[in-house]
Amino acid sequence: MGQAVARTAAAAGWAVAISGRRREPLEQTVAEIEASGGHAIAVPLDARDRAATVAAERAVVAELGRLDAVVLAAGRNSPRRRWADQDLAELEDVVATNLTAAASAIDAALPDLRASGGVVVVISSYAGWTFQPGAGVAYSASKTALSSLTRTLNLQEAEHGVRACHLCPGDVATDFLEQRPVVPDAAARAVMLTPDDIARTVQFVLDSPPYVRVDELVISPVSQR
Repeated sequence: MGQAVARTAAAAGWAVAISGRRREPLEQTVAEIEASGGHAIAVPLDARDRAATVAAERAVVAELGRLDAVVLAAGRNSPRRRWADQDLAELEDVVATNLTAAASAIDAALPDLRASGGVVVVISSYAGWTFQPGAGVAYSASKTALSSLTRTLNLQEAEHGVRACHLCPGDVATDFLEQRPVVPDAAARAVMLTPDDIARTVQFVLDSPPYVRVDELVISPVSQR
């Protein structure tokens, strides 16, 4: 989803900085964007590393000159989703990736977002909007908490023109599905959302006028349950 968001934003005229743990896919995406006439830079990092997140924010502003938006797409889950079989170390890592890393990125970017009247898009989950029994203890708790994270940001930073959207996608056909206890087959994936659907939705939020705040947005396939 993050890759699709970067491509769509670049095509819309945004200069984009993309981050993630794997350098090769980042550089490949940057090359594709540049080949299409866009502008992009890669900033490899592990979203759980707070110091790396702060350094990345500084590097982005130094390279691009300003920061107008942050889209948070990092996420993790585990096939072990019940109290009876979960591992607490794994739970902590899910929360660190889904929740704490998001808070860390927003905190690092906030001074520049205040200066630009910027926007934050938190790509959460359908499970962050309404309870999903199969989503798992750690995943459900961390994604639900993103709603409060976004709402407090809107409440406290509106005076600076900062806007945040809690984006809650339903089933999306990505490799994230490999983390499910039962991995969906091709037929199930065929009726799911695509990363491009999410990218178009994010772009709607990014392109909204400065006086418009999209507090929460749910997008799901017709087949969602």
